[in-house]
Amino acid sequence: MFKKIQQLDDLVVKKIARIHTPFLNRIMVIFTKLGNGAFVWWITLCFPFLLMKNTRATGVYLTLALGVNFILGEIIIKHIIGRMRPSSKLEDDELIIKRPKDYSFPSGHTASSFTAFTVTLLRCPAYIFLPVLLVALIISFSRMYLRVHYLSDVICGVALGILSGTVCTLLFEHLLSRFFA
Repeated sequence: MFKKIQQLDDLVVKKIARIHTPFLNRIMVIFTKLGNGAFVWWITLCFPFLLMKNTRATGVYLTLALGVNFILGEIIIKHIIGRMRPSSKLEDDELIIKRPKDYSFPSGHTASSFTAFTVTLLRCPAYIFLPVLLVALIISFSRMYLRVHYLSDVICGVALGILSGTVCTLLFEHLLSRFFA
């Protein structure tokens, strides 16, 4: 089964490489940089939510969910799985961004983006969660486009993000609701 997944992953990497253009390269680099360290979610969601009393609970839930997601994905799962990135198969002149030094599975950019999406989906109106979804999708695609993640890394990043966002939001709503009443 893992061999078939790897074959599909390799095929998707090759197919996406066919659509590379200088313009798309620049766009994908921008979106990937936004996802570095969940930067976009800290700046656009966590900090503003934490500053306003009516959204403070959402800011706390999102901050905690991003933390849980980071521990699960970046510290635990990546080191247990130890999967090499597609960029490890490329020559330096084929790279669009610097070769990441950590493991590939799951995509941390994707997981944090879908954590942010899930928390906003559960706690915010559509005018907030829909743009978050759009940015999360572009960041996730950028990781495959730049050949630093396989499709299965991204799919599992989506699943981890949705799981982290859902469990943390529901758990924190139950445990912390009295602080934000």
